[in-house]
Amino acid sequence: MAERRARLARRHHLAPASRATSVVEVARDLVCLHATDPSTVYLSAWARLERPEREAVDDALYRDRALLRMLAMRRTMFVVPVEDAPILHAAAAVAVARRERQRNEQLVALLGVRHAKRWLRDAEAAALAELARRGEATAAELARDVPALGRKVRVNVGKKYESDIGMASRILIVLAAEGRVVRARPRGTWISSQYRWSAIETWLGRPLPELAADDARAELAARWLARFGPGTEADLGWWTGWPLRDVRAAVQRIGAVEVDLDGVPGLALPDDLERVEAPPPWVALLPSLDATTMGWQARDWYLGEHRSALFDTSGNAGPTIWVDGRIVGGWAVRPDGEVVTRRLEDVGRRAATAVEAEAARLTGWLQGIGVVPRFPTPLGKELLATSARGAPRPGARRGGAAAARAPRG
Repeated sequence: MAERRARLARRHHLAPASRATSVVEVARDLVCLHATDPSTVYLSAWARLERPEREAVDDALYRDRALLRMLAMRRTMFVVPVEDAPILHAAAAVAVARRERQRNEQLVALLGVRHAKRWLRDAEAAALAELARRGEATAAELARDVPALGRKVRVNVGKKYESDIGMASRILIVLAAEGRVVRARPRGTWISSQYRWSAIETWLGRPLPELAADDARAELAARWLARFGPGTEADLGWWTGWPLRDVRAAVQRIGAVEVDLDGVPGLALPDDLERVEAPPPWVALLPSLDATTMGWQARDWYLGEHRSALFDTSGNAGPTIWVDGRIVGGWAVRPDGEVVTRRLEDVGRRAATAVEAEAARLTGWLQGIGVVPRFPTPLGKELLATSARGAPRPGARRGGAAAARAPRG
């Protein structure tokens, strides 16, 4: 486990001496950044950059367009370097698109449409034509100008969770998974999840190159092992969302070798078997759904007994405190932007002081912005409720001015 934690610290840019110089470097060295929660991209970069600046992340996403937001593994939203997008597209997004298209056909049938596939083709063509005319548009704007996109489907009729699904968002999801449109700038700030849309050729000036699925899966498996390995076959299968046959075919193509992970068979690249020296002691505050926290299916070696406090019931990770390659607690952001923390185990005075200094650093960086995770966890809810009452429980601290003045030990 010590070896795996050393690799994690250095390869994921978490040890201070290993911090990166650009958000594109961070995304590449983690394969991709989780982006379901918009703030995760910025906070993941903040934790890993020598000079974390929101403007630099904005520039990479929207001015330089060196990063692309896309659906890929497990139907999850990621931010990926543009040159790597074709790999994730062929290895994962195409399969996602196929399933989402089938779902759309079922929804259109509920509208009473006789030829669902033809209706969808016509609606998609109209949406793409309108995007080409506008350059960028929100789903609501497209729905006003393309009547088919304004249709709504009533689902789960008669149940407590009966609701309407708008065809605009459903059609755009499929077009995005197929690599034909892309989420462009958000309508609001960096914590906003409402995006404008653009045709991929308009946004990048070219379509995504097409790759063979087998080649793309082999390349993606190699990248995951280089950044997250060694890991198990189950880890790789969970992370990619692939069936076992695809996992094994990719592993065989790249020549991965079996290694021992404390009595469990694991996988590593054949040229990545040398030991990695552990860095000096380090701490990190990682956001909800961070790529490191969500990097493996088997998490006991870095999560320990803290799963119930730091993950929701669907398996979504909340904000976590890391000390030397292990999760030891969690944190939350008050509405006024102040970071509050709680350690779930004794980490010693030096590490505790460093955690609070890091919380103070993040409080200063947020500049009064309250960040609320999309998937709240038990500890996150408790931290906010406790801080709202103004009486932190034992182990809870606030990242304010006093913590900012505290030495690192």
